[in-house]
Amino acid sequence: PDPSSGEREKERTRASSNREPRRRRRREREATPQQRAKMAPKGANKQKKKTKTFVLDCARPVDDKIMEIGSFEKFLKDRVKVNGKAGVLGDSVTITKDKSRIVVTTEVEMSKRYLKYLTKKYLKKHNVRDWLRVVASNKDRSVYELRYFNIADNEAEEEEE
Repeated sequence: PDPSSGEREKERTRASSNREPRRRRRREREATPQQRAKMAPKGANKQKKKTKTFVLDCARPVDDKIMEIGSFEKFLKDRVKVNGKAGVLGDSVTITKDKSRIVVTTEVEMSKRYLKYLTKKYLKKHNVRDWLRVVASNKDRSVYELRYFNIADNEAEEEEE
């Protein structure tokens, strides 16, 4: 076996691998009439404004006067980021309170988990994070509830030991 045939073989495989991406690119550029029908027309990628509503239920700690709902609402208004800027809610995000609940309505993309993060931050700031936790409601998935840790159960277990 002469070494030049091995080199020719390598060049052939290299050349064929170079051809393959070109073929793929050509296939992607040329769309069949059926594919064109499936494609969205230009200007159709503007989506309708989807409003999401999240509820933070603070009934238990507010009834026990552990936290004030007004200060929590102000904290959220100051801290929620819209387009990378904190405190500038504009028309896209509204935060309202009614009795012991805070309702956050948003037209921009916002995760429910972000509200949980901010709620935990508020609890830590007011030194009640050791007693309260933020839990998703069993009934409605767009609702977070503030609940107490089950301290009584832990104390009963310690006494038994």
